[in-house]
Amino acid sequence: MDQVAMMVKVIGETNRVVEGIEPSQLDNPSPCDEWTVRDVLNHITAGSTMFAVCVRDGLISDEQLGEIMAGDNLGTDYKGAFRTASAAALDAFDAPGAAEKMVNLPFGEMPAGVAINIAIFDVATHTWDLAKGTGQTMQLDPEVLAAAYELAQQMIPNMRAGGMVADEVIVAADAPLQDRLVALTGRTP
Repeated sequence: MDQVAMMVKVIGETNRVVEGIEPSQLDNPSPCDEWTVRDVLNHITAGSTMFAVCVRDGLISDEQLGEIMAGDNLGTDYKGAFRTASAAALDAFDAPGAAEKMVNLPFGEMPAGVAINIAIFDVATHTWDLAKGTGQTMQLDPEVLAAAYELAQQMIPNMRAGGMVADEVIVAADAPLQDRLVALTGRTP
């Protein structure tokens, strides 16, 4: 499965979970330390917007990045806000030649084909956070889940060294892959 197809599946599952979030659940705690369900949803909505701009335009200005990452990206229609932002990111990643295009993200310059891997891992992990924070289950395609786990194994050491991710939670080696993914990111399955 190619990267865009994987991202389509991740976004599809995320949209399913987001559609299941009741307004009264937005202030629920999430497995992300100090973030509510709304905070997690705002983060992945902002991330989708950031990726869309970076892939489409090659970079994002510091001013625009600050507005997106520090602002309220959800407004009063949190479901619609995520649908719109994620659709824009998918459109940007799916444009002809996008995977080879160099993009400047806040954490470095890279081909958009690498950036989409970061997006797959990030959105898959945060979809689990949203599901867990609202009493839902994540039902991610097994192939996409395997790819997200593989990507996490590559990215987590640097993220952990930078203080972005907590220490790994120990789970059985034969635990379900979804549990191993979230444990790798410092979350308790």
